[in-house]
Amino acid sequence: MDIRWETRDAKGNIIYITEERWEHIIDPDNHPEMEDLEDELIETLRRGERRQDSLNSQKYFYRQSFDGLGNRNTQIEAVVLFRFRSDVGGVAPNNYVVTAYLKY
Repeated sequence: MDIRWETRDAKGNIIYITEERWEHIIDPDNHPEMEDLEDELIETLRRGERRQDSLNSQKYFYRQSFDGLGNRNTQIEAVVLFRFRSDVGGVAPNNYVVTAYLKY
């Protein structure tokens, strides 16, 4: 697993994104408009509003407003899965970005 970066959300949870997920996000068929907004994505995870998915308790949405996103967009939303992995000596958090996109 090739981690691109990790950060902490406002609740202290470590969240990371892999190179594969970043490439998925900025792929021309997905959300290429996110390519120049990586710093804003990190800020969204650090300080954005967080809500839990009503159907999947492991899925969270982080949303943050920004000025100047273009095309009437006003927010970045990131989808994060909160899971666990077996680690040497026990179980460890495994919280990662699945995707991110612009919203209005």
